[in-house]
Amino acid sequence: MDALRYDQEDLWEFLVQLQSESNPALNTVTAYGHDYVEINEITYAHAVYFAPEGDIHEWHVSRAADITAGTLREVAGLEDSKPDPMAFLDGGSTAEKPPNAPEVVLVGTGLKQYLLPHHVTQPLLSLGIGIEAMSTQAAARTYNILLSEGRRVVVARLPHEEAA
Repeated sequence: MDALRYDQEDLWEFLVQLQSESNPALNTVTAYGHDYVEINEITYAHAVYFAPEGDIHEWHVSRAADITAGTLREVAGLEDSKPDPMAFLDGGSTAEKPPNAPEVVLVGTGLKQYLLPHHVTQPLLSLGIGIEAMSTQAAARTYNILLSEGRRVVVARLPHEEAA
């Protein structure tokens, strides 16, 4: 029986690709570090949010404690709409999830996970949009996994600062 050899020149023959080729048309987290995230090999040192397709947007939030229902609506790409004044007749809100809305919004809160208050997440949750808050590194990894599954996901990430 032949023994496996791991000579440097033959190393590439033994490597196994664990994820499929990425689509260059999609926004993919290609690297991250303590004070940056790299999306499609372009480095960002400030808070950003993005979906698989479209622009990478600057997120005007500096700390996890500054995240509001309004900033989450912005990340999710939801238009500001006026509430239906007759909604009380139907027992509450008649808002429906727009067809282009994400399935889930991932929020990277810095070095540590910071759980968002219920009053901040409730407006999106009531539309059927999931919200997951986690460390920024975990959000980057989770985003890439959901992206590879073809899920409608949006990620908003804060730089690696201590959670407020």
